Amino acid sequence: MVEAHKARESSALITVMATEATRQQSLIYGCIVEDKMTNSITHYVEKPSTFVSPLINCGAYVCSIAIFQIIAAAFTKKQEQYYSEGHENGNGVAGKEAIQLEQDILMPLAGTGRAFVYTTTRWWSQLKTAGSAIYANRHYLQLYRKQGHTERLLQGDQPNVIGDVYVHPTASVHPTAVLGPNVSIGPNVVVGPGARIRESILLEGVHIEDHSVILQSIVGKSCTVGAWARVEGTPCDPNPNKPFAKMDNVPLFNADGRLNPSISILGCNVSVPAEVILLNSIVLPYKELTRSFKNEIIL
Repeated sequence: MVEAHKARESSALITVMATEATRQQSLIYGCIVEDKMTNSITHYVEKPSTFVSPLINCGAYVCSIAIFQIIAAAFTKKQEQYYSEGHENGNGVAGKEAIQLEQDILMPLAGTGRAFVYTTTRWWSQLKTAGSAIYANRHYLQLYRKQGHTERLLQGDQPNVIGDVYVHPTASVHPTAVLGPNVSIGPNVVVGPGARIRESILLEGVHIEDHSVILQSIVGKSCTVGAWARVEGTPCDPNPNKPFAKMDNVPLFNADGRLNPSISILGCNVSVPAEVILLNSIVLPYKELTRSFKNEIIL
């Protein structure tokens, strides 16, 4: 991408990384229309109301130093507009001091021959929801294997390993625990006998006691999950049968005010007692649960 930008250095102010999405999902991203011959951006719309292009902004940019002149001009224009609308009393200061790269810089540059697109065919995903972190973790572990860094992945039969699993060297996992696929375990984590962990991330200092089950969940720092407890979420991966499908940014609540099914999340220092079940729920930090929960946010 940098090389592509440097090749056009005399004319390019900014190069935008882009990838392809489905027609429906493109509406929740910035959409790019490009000149196929020159790769210049001819039109740019942020989250359009109707279909514009399947090419979407990945949020990664390479800019020339001269971009700062454009930013300064946009900033000055925004301040002049702010004061011309009668805001001299100081209300809404943030409005005149904030620059939005897409709306204030990229959109005006579209069609000028100074903004270009670099399209990648590699895997790409947003990290706007906790569920997307589990999805990204899976692909990150796959990169270790595909790019020859298998020494970073857990090998062998002790503990029982299925698929790609990362365990920090300071973590302690009992030989009878079953891990994977797609599990990342952080520093000083303790996983007890007979535990089952799948499609999850365990952060530093987590303690998983005997025969507990952790599925599709993120467990925060210094949490404790008691024996025979179950913490489980619902995956929200893209449809694998749709080419170019991306993660859906599903809102936290549905139209009825209920929590949409998603992964389960334990904030730091949460205690889940023995034989408790936690399904599709979010627990804020420093909570001690006393019973089972389903589809709830525990404040």
